[in-house]
Amino acid sequence: MPELAEAASRTVDLDGRTHYLDFGGPSNAPVLVAVHGLGGAAWNWLALAPLLRDEVRLIALDLAGHGLSPAAGRPTTVGANQRLLGRFLDEVVGEPAVLVGNSMGGMISVLHAAAAPEHVVGAVLVDPALPRPMLSRGDPRVALQFAVTVLPLIGEAAAMRRRRSLSIEDQIRRGLELCTVDLTRVPDSVIAEGVRVFSERDSGEFPPTDLVSAARSVVRRVANASRLQRAMAAVRAPVLVVHGDKDRLVPVAAARHAARRFPAWRLEVAENVGHVPMLEVPDWTAATILDWLRDKEILTTG
Repeated sequence: MPELAEAASRTVDLDGRTHYLDFGGPSNAPVLVAVHGLGGAAWNWLALAPLLRDEVRLIALDLAGHGLSPAAGRPTTVGANQRLLGRFLDEVVGEPAVLVGNSMGGMISVLHAAAAPEHVVGAVLVDPALPRPMLSRGDPRVALQFAVTVLPLIGEAAAMRRRRSLSIEDQIRRGLELCTVDLTRVPDSVIAEGVRVFSERDSGEFPPTDLVSAARSVVRRVANASRLQRAMAAVRAPVLVVHGDKDRLVPVAAARHAARRFPAWRLEVAENVGHVPMLEVPDWTAATILDWLRDKEILTTG
């Protein structure tokens, strides 16, 4: 298991405090901007970063309502966080980048690659939240959780109850247990960093309603498959899809469905891996990304 990367923790004002981790990298290397999933944060990339940053520049963003970026009056929907990503690329990154998006972050990366192709030289979609084929079966536990979340008032009450009844570490571990096949593969130091970040937050700045709003937005986007598929079809940058075959949140069938519809997209499936391969199998994930970057001549050194 690799050591965790050190990173510069920075904030910028994008109509509200916006936090990101800059992992550094060679000055002339391509820039990768990592976009986490629902309930995640920039620390989700800590195990992957040291395996990439010798060859690329890596920056991980906290979306509004996540990590250390309070919503501060900003919406936390998919569309609003896509616009935040666009501003971040314009005002902080300052050059076209490869978007590396997990789950909701993968959806946001697709939408932004379609809407602002000038920002995007490639997209790595890690277990992205994309439409699944008809009649595909999902995990009953996940389906129940999302069903509760989307119900008016009930979703907010359930989120508040979880926050009050569980310690921060238990909340993180339960989330990761759902996202992994084997939680022991995730370094304890990553979990400790997640606990530190959540402990540092002012709870008044991060009400559960922000996360519920984001979750409902993801559900609506997936349910409106035609709109999301139009965005997928509009992406002109090269795309790599990386997906765990035991993902309970987004079945691998969704990735295979996307690869059939868009044969130019490259699909790589990790065996016996869940929703967050960058945490569960970072070595495999890094090697797969670097190989694809070289194949597409985005990375020309090494």
